[in-house]
Amino acid sequence: MRSQNFCPFFFLSVFLPKGKAGGFGKTSSKAASNKVEGKAYAKILQKEGVLRLDNVLSPNTADALREYLYNLRQQSEKDVAEGKVQPIERFANVLLKHNRCDLTIPLGTDPIVTTALNESLRKSPVGGIISSILGDEAILHEFSCLMSDVGSQRQVIHPDTPFIDGKGPVLYTCFIALQDVTLDMGPTTWLPRTHTKEAHAAFKDVYCKDELVKTQPAVLGLLPKGSCGIFDSRLLHCGTANRSNEGKSRALFYFSFKNPEVGYTGNPASIRLELSAENIPLGALMDDLELFERGEGTPLIDELGRKMR
Repeated sequence: MRSQNFCPFFFLSVFLPKGKAGGFGKTSSKAASNKVEGKAYAKILQKEGVLRLDNVLSPNTADALREYLYNLRQQSEKDVAEGKVQPIERFANVLLKHNRCDLTIPLGTDPIVTTALNESLRKSPVGGIISSILGDEAILHEFSCLMSDVGSQRQVIHPDTPFIDGKGPVLYTCFIALQDVTLDMGPTTWLPRTHTKEAHAAFKDVYCKDELVKTQPAVLGLLPKGSCGIFDSRLLHCGTANRSNEGKSRALFYFSFKNPEVGYTGNPASIRLELSAENIPLGALMDDLELFERGEGTPLIDELGRKMR
């Protein structure tokens, strides 16, 4: 693949001043205002196909979630090796698996996961952005963590879902950095404005594909801890190689929500089967997280937790 014109994913910050989107520690009135902000951010996301938001997780929550997920990975690998569970029950498929894994996350079994969801989905504009585009009936489609260890290779550029003429967006995915993501740690590369019919047609054409990849400006996900990149699943992107000299593994906590009018998306979802079977609407999840914020329990999440295996 030829070289590209890279930008370190800060050009979108003209719309999102650093620290603007922070939601942790804010009041319920701020959570309500996030819905309003979400509508403005959604317009940018629909145009560009990718958007950065800073401070969607507090540093303490990001650290605690990262520790929990790496411990979960270790236990999951042990359970798979001992034949207690099948690999698909703990890990989703990912392009170029060597030193890279996609760890699916249980919901309702540890409070740090609920805390992270509350901060990122309800107390930042993320939930409002997704709701303003897909509606409150959007379905939780993926719930996982991408981990890229030292030695993982660059993926090929790809979309997660195809462009279907006459149809709207399929998914919106939110990648949240659980540590600072530096250039040598394999940041995600996105090609803005390639979620279109024209870009997909060029990408499928053997004579046009190379020129598209060569000339299309790209952004790198050099995300500070707790920041996120939200993107349209039709957008061309890839994970890059982790060549950290300090041996750092990169973890991205992520979730995606599916257009409720879409059936099969074209690719298996990275989510626990127990969660996938429930078809959890965004609005219902947000309502449960509001109860969590008020200290009134989480009946939906608790019920989901009882179904985890």
